[in-house]
Amino acid sequence: MITVSKEDYLKAILEAEGEGQQVISATLAHRLAVSAPAVTMALRRLKRDGLVSVRSDGRVQLTSEGRQIARRLMLRHHLIERMLHEQFGMEWYKTHDEAERLEHAVSADFEAKLVAKLGAGGVCPHGNPVMPETAAARRRRGMQLLSAVDAGRSYRVRSTSEHDRKLLELLDKRGIRPGSTVRVLDRNCDETMVLDTDAGKVHLGEVAAEQVWVTPDGDGRRQG
Repeated sequence: MITVSKEDYLKAILEAEGEGQQVISATLAHRLAVSAPAVTMALRRLKRDGLVSVRSDGRVQLTSEGRQIARRLMLRHHLIERMLHEQFGMEWYKTHDEAERLEHAVSADFEAKLVAKLGAGGVCPHGNPVMPETAAARRRRGMQLLSAVDAGRSYRVRSTSEHDRKLLELLDKRGIRPGSTVRVLDRNCDETMVLDTDAGKVHLGEVAAEQVWVTPDGDGRRQG
């Protein structure tokens, strides 16, 4: 039987893999905010069900069946986020948490309706594709972390991480959201960035800037 908890673990493994992380028990404990013993018990059940394997070095890998379940859940999460934002106008920074709650209840029939309505590809309200990308893959597509760009230039926000609701709300209040344009005015000695956005002149710390991917804006000027 595939429970909600098992689905969460399988999706967390696939997400971590896609982001280029080495998946071990500590990785899952951090991503799911659970204790080490809880992870040990969960992996034992997933191994018993043939959904994961654990190598001698502790690395956790999905079996073909486990990967299929995880990919289906990630597609449903993606579709729900898009539905909430594109069809119902929910704020982009709220959709992840709602989709986390709803994704487990989506039937195959409803999934097919969502695909027919929205398409199976596209990006979510945070600018991310269905399957997570490594930093290297993003850079090959011309994207840069906001924390690493040059001052004196304008950039288009392409995507953000989506797991930290407080961070997303902070970015939104500062006018930093997928599709928006920001101009980097200055960098302070403590790595705080001074930006010009549609919220005005704002400051953003390095930790937050490391969660935002951008590309150079075409004409070098922020568009109002």
